[in-house]
Amino acid sequence: MLIGGKDPLTSPDRGDCLLLFLFWVFVAAMYKRRIVMSQLHDGNDMDDVRERERSAMETADPLLHTVQFRFLDKASIPDPSCSSARGQESPWRLCSVTQVEEVKIMLRVVPIFASTIMMNCCLAQLQTFSVEQATTMDTTIKNFKVPAASLPSIPVICMIILIPIYDQAFVPIARRITGKETGITHLQRVGVGLLLSILSMAVAALVETKRKNVARNHGLLDSAGPLPITFLWVGLQYLFLGLADMFTLAGLMEFFYTEAPSGMRSLATALSWASISMGYYLSSVLVSIVNTITSRIGNGVGWLAGNNLNRNYLDRFYWLLCVLSALNFIHYLMWSIWFRYKNQPN
Repeated sequence: MLIGGKDPLTSPDRGDCLLLFLFWVFVAAMYKRRIVMSQLHDGNDMDDVRERERSAMETADPLLHTVQFRFLDKASIPDPSCSSARGQESPWRLCSVTQVEEVKIMLRVVPIFASTIMMNCCLAQLQTFSVEQATTMDTTIKNFKVPAASLPSIPVICMIILIPIYDQAFVPIARRITGKETGITHLQRVGVGLLLSILSMAVAALVETKRKNVARNHGLLDSAGPLPITFLWVGLQYLFLGLADMFTLAGLMEFFYTEAPSGMRSLATALSWASISMGYYLSSVLVSIVNTITSRIGNGVGWLAGNNLNRNYLDRFYWLLCVLSALNFIHYLMWSIWFRYKNQPN
């Protein structure tokens, strides 16, 4: 699949395969791993690096040299022993400063991308267990019966309403306070979304506890009929996850687009959708793991293995997701503090 996608992954500016020069940088840095880093600060080697850096600054998308991942800087240090008969080194032995900095950017972006997978795992519950919850509840509003499967439209409606409010009301106010054009940084926006995902899972666990208490108090644990509790309670977790999706997905796409090198923006933006798909896969894996472990330590039936939701322990699963989301937020917070924006001074 990777080989088949070689042409679409070609930079229109350089004509090189975008993934190929990533390997160039790593191979060149590994080949020159014996170079002492102090050599980068003196002598002709550093003069050559500075010259290529000045050339890089004249391009349409100039990149400043950064001190993170300094071992990759070795890839841009010329080695006369590797020169060909024409006096030029192979791209597998010598890379430009721009190429090295682009690889650094992609390495800095990967942990941020990984931190959003857990949020999308929580989002996957809206398409599965949350709909199943609603089917066991009273879905009538006056004389109108609302299909439980229509509940996933709530986050979409929330985004349609709240995104213009965010852009037209919140951003101008935040801009006056912070002095930033976007009001808050892209990473702060993603962080707000991750916090809301934690809150949404806590709300989902409390709502499920309330739903099961209603079933137990009315003696309807084994009943196939609707419980005397409105499905609008489930709408709360849809609301919070819709807000989380609005902050995280939009912030992540803007973050990838602004931080990625100009020739890799399409590839970087696609990471947003890759995060969603990986989150849904992670949801399936977690359900399988939870069922396997709890069936061994319980009565032989996993938390989510039964067909009767009233007898399952969906509330515990939601609390598990809440805890995992909180740990994921701490993980994200560490990487976001460490992250250095493109062309941010060292």
